[in-house]
Amino acid sequence: MSFTDPWWLLLLVVVAGLVVAYWLMQKRRQRDVLKFSNLETLEKVAPARNRWLRHGPTALMLVALVLLTIASAGPTAEAQVPRNRATVILVIDISESMRATDVAPSRLLAAQTAAKAFADQLTPGINLGLISFAGTAAVLVSPTVDRAPVKRAIDGLHTAESTATGEAIFAGLQSIDSFSQALSGGGEGPPPARIVLMSDGKQTVPGPDGENEPRGSFTAARKAAEKKISVSTISFGTLFGIVDIKGQRIPVPVDDASLRQVAQLSGGQFFTAASQQELQQVYATLGQQIGYETKQVDISGRWLVAGTLLAMLGLAGAFALGRRLP
Repeated sequence: MSFTDPWWLLLLVVVAGLVVAYWLMQKRRQRDVLKFSNLETLEKVAPARNRWLRHGPTALMLVALVLLTIASAGPTAEAQVPRNRATVILVIDISESMRATDVAPSRLLAAQTAAKAFADQLTPGINLGLISFAGTAAVLVSPTVDRAPVKRAIDGLHTAESTATGEAIFAGLQSIDSFSQALSGGGEGPPPARIVLMSDGKQTVPGPDGENEPRGSFTAARKAAEKKISVSTISFGTLFGIVDIKGQRIPVPVDDASLRQVAQLSGGQFFTAASQQELQQVYATLGQQIGYETKQVDISGRWLVAGTLLAMLGLAGAFALGRRLP
């Protein structure tokens, strides 16, 4: 916890002085009692009361003063608040390997279900776009706060040949640039952005060993880092995936290494999801990270309320136990 106006905390010295003054008054009261020669009359004039009843109202008032002083200093604390204006591009691999059923009912169907849940979990102020890629990348939905077109486009995904991971990242960067330019007229600067890439294998376009080529995935990741746009990658599938292509059963093991490298080069995070449940958990984590940000927020209200309530209790106790404040 921190304070916006910490100088108000100097009033705590005054509260401490009041505590000392009250203690001295109690000592003086004890000396005055000892001077009273007729104890029977003293009991009638000033009957003894339970210590808690006698000091309770004053203690409540002093604590209330402490709380109100803290409230005046403007206490703040870190809190998760909904993020607005941010742009997220969801990039989904629709290559033939996504037909593998090692993730039930298939990699693509599981991805579609989880992606729609991800769209629903994002806070309303997030602009969400969708890109699919196989041999080429296609912007299916430009960034928008309307989730309906994104979910409709997700439902319409179908597999195709090849995997152009680099092209997909470049398409995401271009989509973000275009959207940011449209918003820059407000004078607030471009909104923060992130790409969420889900794929199950090594790129085949421009080639399995062409990640560092001009349109390769590693080159695209470095470009994203230059633009301060992180690419979070989800490696989706298992090492035992198989697809039937033209009557041939072809192994399509998931490739973690390249997707981990893309995330590292761009400053993003790498996730693995070997089942639909794990994929949903990954999307939930990303939704929390992207949809909310940690900020210092004002929490003086709770201190003010607590101080006011204690002050009211202290006054009520004083009125109930005597005709004047203790």
